[in-house]
Amino acid sequence: MFTGIIQAVGEVAALEQSGGDLKLRIKTGKLPLADVQLGDSIATNGVCLTVTELPGDGYWADVSNETLSLTSLKQISIGSPVNLEKSLTPTTALGGHLVSGHVDGLGTVVALSRDARSWRVSIEAPADLARYIAPKGSICVDGTSLTVNSVSGARFELNIIPQTWEETVFSEYAVGTEVNLEVDIIARYLERLLQSGVVPTSEGITLDTLKNAGYHSD
Repeated sequence: MFTGIIQAVGEVAALEQSGGDLKLRIKTGKLPLADVQLGDSIATNGVCLTVTELPGDGYWADVSNETLSLTSLKQISIGSPVNLEKSLTPTTALGGHLVSGHVDGLGTVVALSRDARSWRVSIEAPADLARYIAPKGSICVDGTSLTVNSVSGARFELNIIPQTWEETVFSEYAVGTEVNLEVDIIARYLERLLQSGVVPTSEGITLDTLKNAGYHSD
């Protein structure tokens, strides 16, 4: 799990075809690696990758064909910047929202404009993800936890403050850029509960509702 608070911007240092899929080397820049071990997870542009080697200035990770087909990692090249975040620990401050690192789909940047010192960024989401995106709700874009300003159909708008713009890959965006999207995990679970009939939409959540869903106080 992650928080969506980007800790550093790394750089793709090597891409190697291996057994039909990809090995990826990332230079991590200012991201400290002293506490990272083989097998740990690092979110790379929002994609949870497992560290397979630690050469000292970064890490190697395997990227499966499944991941390549569903994320923007298929488009990266040597020198591409990537957002980086190490996985949560029991002492990590939850400054963003709970992020799994499992990308739900690719969005496309459709507009960029200045708003005082900030930037307004509009993104078109896949139609099947639009129902999970709500005004003032949370969304993860390339691993960055953000608040949705407004929604119109499958398009949503973000306000990117200078700190986020300068310390993430947002400064590399242009109209047409594809971005990794992960919707709020709470929205997915809530939808599933409503579909199952466990949570009555008119009566709210009661003690009996929780018991029927498998929650017990003892």
